[in-house]
Amino acid sequence: MNVRFFLARLFAHIDRPLMGLLGLLLLASLATVFSASGASMDKIGSHLINIAIALSAMVAISHVPPQRLMQFVLPVYLLGVVLLVGVAVAGEVVNGARRWLHIGVTRIQPSELMRLAVPMMLAWFLHYKQEILHTRHYAIAAALLVLPVLLIVRQPDLGTALLITASGIYVLFLGGLSWRIIAGGVVLAGAALPMVWHMLHDYQRQRVLTMIDPSSDPLGAGYHIIQSTIAVGSGGMAGKGWLHGSQAHLDFLPERTTDFIFAVFSEEFGLIGNLLLLLLYGAIIYRGLALAAVAPSLFGRLLAGSLVLTFFTYAFVNMGMVSGILPVVGVPLPLVSYGGTSMVTVLIGFGIVMSAASHRKLVKT
Repeated sequence: MNVRFFLARLFAHIDRPLMGLLGLLLLASLATVFSASGASMDKIGSHLINIAIALSAMVAISHVPPQRLMQFVLPVYLLGVVLLVGVAVAGEVVNGARRWLHIGVTRIQPSELMRLAVPMMLAWFLHYKQEILHTRHYAIAAALLVLPVLLIVRQPDLGTALLITASGIYVLFLGGLSWRIIAGGVVLAGAALPMVWHMLHDYQRQRVLTMIDPSSDPLGAGYHIIQSTIAVGSGGMAGKGWLHGSQAHLDFLPERTTDFIFAVFSEEFGLIGNLLLLLLYGAIIYRGLALAAVAPSLFGRLLAGSLVLTFFTYAFVNMGMVSGILPVVGVPLPLVSYGGTSMVTVLIGFGIVMSAASHRKLVKT
């Protein structure tokens, strides 16, 4: 009885339908990583540890009421900005990019922290201004978004910067930003594309050109896209079967356990498997948005909605990248790709979504 009571308390704020859907996605991840890694037990063992840590973090954060979470938003955001400045001043350069910062005996990537800190900060700001929201408040919120994004672009890490921008825009959209302002921003962004093109680094421009014509450099910049599209297409209707994907097992497919794991899945499970995977992602997004809609506070609704829509964006960008319809930007397939940082970040986000929906009692903040 004590064990049952403990488990009931431990998972009191976990949404069972959403947890079940996430569990199915994690099982698909285990099967695909096992195949993509060549049946490596070491890789699977490490992946299981990452999943256990991420699920523990999700359960823990689900117990934190949104009102309590709001108390830490500003310090976390400011810490993230300070760390990004530290990266710009004294960060470690790896493969031509300055993204890492040494802290004592380890190193961290502050841009990962901002994936959560930025939407939390914008939701916090709009929550406190909800009674008097005017255009100037949205402008201030936009400035809070632009500051860390510019620091991340400078590293350079355009992929992460665009995803964080998307998460911030979702908060502003859900917070009631006028459609006319959004449409105006889209028009301005389109008009600025020629200028942005000349501001991109050579390798970033090469990624866009390679997406348009991978065959222009089949053994260089276009190799990743060519091999991934071959893997996706060769899966056919029903796939080649689990553990029988030739592109991955013959080492033609690069980064097959991380960025290009969707190509492994597509080759082995085919179009039918892809449709089931899309259906699973769609169900997770639907349930997440349903939970966000019933959150009792504006902060909870904005943050939860933004996190769920950002999850959708990650999945869309990765699948588009692997399929050759978007440039390669190094975005993992959420909750499927191998990697601890991404998994912990995503499941913490879902823990926040569950917390926002399950803590119904409003307290003075």
